[in-house]
Amino acid sequence: MENLARVRAVLFLTLGLNLVVSAVKLTAGYFFHSVSMMADGFHSFFDATSNIIGLVGVKVANKPPDESHPYGHKKYETFAALGIAALLFGTCLEVLKRAYAQLAGGPSAIEVTYASFAVMIATMCVNIFVATYEAKKGRELKSDFLMADAGHTKSDIFATTAVIASLAGVKLGFPMADPIAAVVIAILIGRVGYEIMKSSSDILCDAARVRSDQIVALCMSVPRVIKCHHVRSRGREDAVCVDLRVHVAPDLTTSEAHEIAHQVEDTIRNGVPGVTDVMVHIEPEE
Repeated sequence: MENLARVRAVLFLTLGLNLVVSAVKLTAGYFFHSVSMMADGFHSFFDATSNIIGLVGVKVANKPPDESHPYGHKKYETFAALGIAALLFGTCLEVLKRAYAQLAGGPSAIEVTYASFAVMIATMCVNIFVATYEAKKGRELKSDFLMADAGHTKSDIFATTAVIASLAGVKLGFPMADPIAAVVIAILIGRVGYEIMKSSSDILCDAARVRSDQIVALCMSVPRVIKCHHVRSRGREDAVCVDLRVHVAPDLTTSEAHEIAHQVEDTIRNGVPGVTDVMVHIEPEE
C-alpha cells in the first residue's frame, strides 16, 4: 500500500503540471494562430488524461489476489499503459488532420513574437522536469505505468522543440514551417505510442522476462541438483513468474527433494530482482 501511495502521489503532481502546460499551450496556439502550438497543447492534454487513467489503473493493479484473480491484478497497470498508447495514436491522427488542413488550405496568419517563444521554452522546461521525475520514480517503484507515462511526456519535449523550430522558420519567412513541424510532432508521438504498445504487449503475451541460462546457473549452484531445464519466465518487471524442471538423485526421500526445491526457489528469488513466484518441478535423474 505504501508503494501505491507513492505512485499515486507522483501521478497527482504530474497531472496538475500537465493540465497547466496544456492550458498554456492551447491558449497560446489559439492566440498566435499556430497549428503546431495547438497540436502540442493537445499532446499535453492527453498527458493529463493518461495521468487520470494511471490513477485508476494503479489502484486496481495493487488489489491483493482473490479467488477470481489468484495471480493478483498487476497486469491492470499494463492495460492502463496500453490506454496511453491508444491516446498517443489518437493524438497523432488529430495532429496530422490539422496539419493537412493547413497544408491544403495554405498557411494561416501566424503571429510569432518573443512571447510565443517564451511560452514554449517555459513549458518545455516543465516537461523536462516531469519526464525526468516520472522516469526516476518509475524505476525506483518498478511501475510500468510511470515508465510509460514518462515516455509519453518525453515525446512532449521533442514536440515542443519542433514547435520552437517552426516558430523560428515562420519568423524567417517560411510560414509552411508550422504545419510541417506539426507532422514531425505526429511522427514522434506515434513512435512513442508504438514503443509503449510493444512493451505492454510483451508482458500481456507472456514474453520471456529472464534469460534461461541465468536461471540454470543459479539452479545448478544448489547442492544435489543434477540438471535443470525447461525454464520459462513471464510477467512484469516487478512481478516475474518462473517455472522450471530440476533433476535430483532418484533415491532421495520426498522430504529431501522438497527441501532442494525450496533451496532452488530461494536462490532464484535472491538472485533475480522482481521474481515473486517460482514453480519447481522435481524429476528423478535416470
